[in-house]
Amino acid sequence: MLSIYLQSVVGDPAVVDDLFQETLLVAWRNLDRFDKKRSFGKWVRGIAGKLILAHRRRGGSSHVLCSEKVLEAIDARCEALHRQPGDTLNEKLDALRDCVERLPPRYNEAIQMRYANGFKGSGLANALRTSAENAKKLVQRGRSLLTQCMHRALSIEDSGHDERTSAPA
Repeated sequence: MLSIYLQSVVGDPAVVDDLFQETLLVAWRNLDRFDKKRSFGKWVRGIAGKLILAHRRRGGSSHVLCSEKVLEAIDARCEALHRQPGDTLNEKLDALRDCVERLPPRYNEAIQMRYANGFKGSGLANALRTSAENAKKLVQRGRSLLTQCMHRALSIEDSGHDERTSAPA
């Protein structure tokens, strides 16, 4: 549902992929704030909506095809659809934990340092004992592997990913 939501409002597949990754990572970092009595899908789409609007404000408006009001309407429609396999919080968390564990050690360390420990820039580079540029690339590649793994784990159709480049088992 998150992928469909993003694809319906963002015209560039690369931007969709970036927003998908960032949404899942923001959700992971803020999981302790999620109210389990509420819909997990709606919560995640709320995060995605905020990221879409932030992207638009930063000058990416040519890729965003709608307004905040349309985002709300699409979210309501997504919420009304029947639940798909992998749509429960526990299924998503299990898949994310498994995908993080399956990352190659260096990418796992970069993702943990960046998103679990909150390191950025030179602090991240120092923690990873590498250059700032290499730290950035490690996080980017780790995020890409996580996205591919999550797509497979939750059986998300994604023509933009090549299965041959998936995270190792």
